[in-house]
Amino acid sequence: MDHTLERLLVRHALRLSVPAGPAGDGAGAALRFDAALRTAGFALSSPLLGELSGRSSETVVEVARWALEAVRERVGDHVRHHTYFLDFPHNVPDTREFWLECVRKALEDPEAREAVEAQLSTGVLNLLTLPSYGRCPHTYEELLAAHAELTPAAGDRLTVLHLGGAPEEETGALYLSLAGAVTPLNDEHLADLAVLAAHCADGPQPAEIPVRENRAVVNAARLRAGAAPLLDTVTDVLRLACALSGGDVTLRERTRFRALSRPLRRALLAGLDGVVAGVPEKLADVGPHREAWKRLGERLHPHEYPAWPHAAGVFAVARGEVLVPSPDARVEALLARGDVPGAAELLAVTPGRLFRALDRLLRSAADEAGREAVLAAAERVAPRVAGRVVLSVREHLQNRHDRSGAPRRLFVNRGGSAWVTADTRRDLPRDVQRRLLALVDGETRRRLPPPGRVLVDPGILDVALPLSGRASSGGFGVLPRGSVSAVDGELLRFFMYWKEARRTTDLDLSALLLDERYATISWLSYTELTTVEGRHSGDVTEAPDGASEFIELRLGAVRGTFVVPHVHVYAGENFEEVAESFFGYMLREGEQGGRPFEPRTVRMKSDLRGPGRVALPVAFRRDGEGRWHAHWLHLCLRGTPSANRVEDHRVSMAVLLRGAVEHAPVTVRHMVGLMRESGAEVTEWSGGPVPEEPVTYLGLGRPGGLAPGSRVVTPENLRDLVPA
Repeated sequence: MDHTLERLLVRHALRLSVPAGPAGDGAGAALRFDAALRTAGFALSSPLLGELSGRSSETVVEVARWALEAVRERVGDHVRHHTYFLDFPHNVPDTREFWLECVRKALEDPEAREAVEAQLSTGVLNLLTLPSYGRCPHTYEELLAAHAELTPAAGDRLTVLHLGGAPEEETGALYLSLAGAVTPLNDEHLADLAVLAAHCADGPQPAEIPVRENRAVVNAARLRAGAAPLLDTVTDVLRLACALSGGDVTLRERTRFRALSRPLRRALLAGLDGVVAGVPEKLADVGPHREAWKRLGERLHPHEYPAWPHAAGVFAVARGEVLVPSPDARVEALLARGDVPGAAELLAVTPGRLFRALDRLLRSAADEAGREAVLAAAERVAPRVAGRVVLSVREHLQNRHDRSGAPRRLFVNRGGSAWVTADTRRDLPRDVQRRLLALVDGETRRRLPPPGRVLVDPGILDVALPLSGRASSGGFGVLPRGSVSAVDGELLRFFMYWKEARRTTDLDLSALLLDERYATISWLSYTELTTVEGRHSGDVTEAPDGASEFIELRLGAVRGTFVVPHVHVYAGENFEEVAESFFGYMLREGEQGGRPFEPRTVRMKSDLRGPGRVALPVAFRRDGEGRWHAHWLHLCLRGTPSANRVEDHRVSMAVLLRGAVEHAPVTVRHMVGLMRESGAEVTEWSGGPVPEEPVTYLGLGRPGGLAPGSRVVTPENLRDLVPA
């Protein structure tokens, strides 16, 4: 039986909908289910355990089968985590001694001796040619036998699964939440929306689908269900064509358009004709995606449908036969003439574009009158600007410092590639910044729900708002880029897993140690297996059946301020090509022991995806009082086509880390402050009984016992905190 939709509920809401079934005595099966969940760091809530106990054992076993698979996959426990060194983290050899031992074994091997001697005579030796290097010398079963069971500790993670409503009700609610999200979804959630839309396209729909990528996914499902698509720009039609071809609806990657059936071609052309007929000026949106339109035209054959001349006009613009000046070109022309007020008025037609251009317009204004015209236009259109754009301007302004301290600018594109450069912009007058901050904060406050009682877990206050889904990746325990979270534990262990798809692939896990000035102290990698009581599990160089690498650090022994784990593509497929790749970290207490990978100690597991060949998911920083915090990055460097190593990228990583750490995001703390100013009764909650009346709860996990009607915001649905 397919339980795809139920798995989505676990992924997004940590809820289980108990299927309809006969009553029975399932208490024993439910307790065994709960015990099995606890080995992976999960548990059934009391109401869920009680509900399952009243069902038949067969029903409980069926739920347990797929739910256990779902939660184990979330934390990375669905694969075998093998290590090169059998006793890791114990008995890890010195790097040079280990290499010499590999050479010795090769010289004793009649088949390898001649080639190794030839390399040694030149003074250069390729480790990858040594028979004993890079391939685990023991079986996975031998690894399990070498490690005692994990000793339970109070600090082990325990994530509670809660009782959900009827499956149809839960599925519909999740669909409405994702489809109507006001911020873009990450790749994992966008794929989940496609699955949900296929089941919910003919049911209740959100009042509005503001994110264009989401709209494309929903439109594809609506067309297949026989419903009309929701279109109001020509780019909506292009995104829909990408969705129907299984391509990239974000338009970042080139889509190879498929041959479409005549009904689908007619629907796309009719929709395109209707958009342009209503507002001919929308032809100006064709230019940025001219090549994609030309390729789509080869599939749609617009010349065969003379009844829709406006649709044909789109492809005429794409081919350059009809010239339509873009709004950007008109704005640039006005700015070239020094007409900043005119540019502001033109941009005000699309309020979001005006807000995104505010800094440039204000810097371009020649005098106070020009700046006043820009500010007046912004104040006039502010109520029509999307909430995430308003908050993006807020984030921009709070990072807009004067140049006396040589500030840096961090740039991150939609794929996660990042770079840092000096901020050479002219300063904005302080009074202008204050006026804009008052505008965006006031506009955000105006859109908040009616004040009431708000319960806040302090652990979520420094979590960044996900103003873009590209600010995080899929996985478990993942927080948006810019978030800061506490790290409580003595032993920090990183893990990385990958499985190659078509060709031999070597990924390498490394960790860079930096001081407070971002200067290199040391590192752990295959070239430095041990340092400052840290240990590397050994270099694995191929993964046809999957492979893992680990690094363990005793935080009390770490010198310096930063620990920066990262993954290099040394050879083969990149992160977009491998069958699977993910990174995570575990926290353990003292001599807790256990296997190299223990799911109940996993605090975070993040999918590795992105266009670069060096991935930086998260960094760890020690504050002035000796406490450690995780700084969430979700960044990547381009790297080199092969042989990427920490030694080669440590300077660029330090520069990137500094830019990321010194960039201040808009956090939950800011939103809580606005709620207080709006009259909400805000209470910090660190456990214990919860109020009997409905509340808005903000926290890292959902507590039990909340009153019906409570609004719950956790990292799984943090986007709901961003106002529309």
